[in-house]
Amino acid sequence: MGKIVNLNQLSRIRKKAKKDRQKVVFTNGCFDILHRGHIECLKKAKSLGDLLIVGLNSDSSVKKIKGDKRPINPQEDRAEILASLEVVDYVCIFEEETPQKIINVLIPDVLVKGGDYKKKKIVGKEVVESHGGRVFTVKEIRAKSTKNIIKRILARHRKSSIQMKSQKNCWGRT
Repeated sequence: MGKIVNLNQLSRIRKKAKKDRQKVVFTNGCFDILHRGHIECLKKAKSLGDLLIVGLNSDSSVKKIKGDKRPINPQEDRAEILASLEVVDYVCIFEEETPQKIINVLIPDVLVKGGDYKKKKIVGKEVVESHGGRVFTVKEIRAKSTKNIIKRILARHRKSSIQMKSQKNCWGRT
């Protein structure tokens, strides 16, 4: 079995972890364009336990949450990139808008989300805490977001397109 698993495999992984007294940490997200904010969150999450399991929003799930222009990268690519990270033990793609179903099956010892989430509104908080688990938020790194990266790319692309057009106009008038 590789690092990218389905919900049934995840259930078996959780049972073994419990038997082996390993602390399971869960986080989730779109991870569309991986950036430093993601990495810092994943590193912090891993430091809170033995196994880090990442729930990854499917392409259709991302579209529902972020709109038709997202995701930029398909789920298979996003899953492979996450799975290649040393801190990530397993990745499970989910179709729903929230990871509630995975959390209900996994019942992690620790649930982690980025600091842009209010602790009381984190999906799965009640399930985790009712089983004696803990919920953490990781401080957000300012301006480190997929949305900001996309904005920078578009702004730079627009500038270079405008420059290229004006150069063509100048050169065309010789």
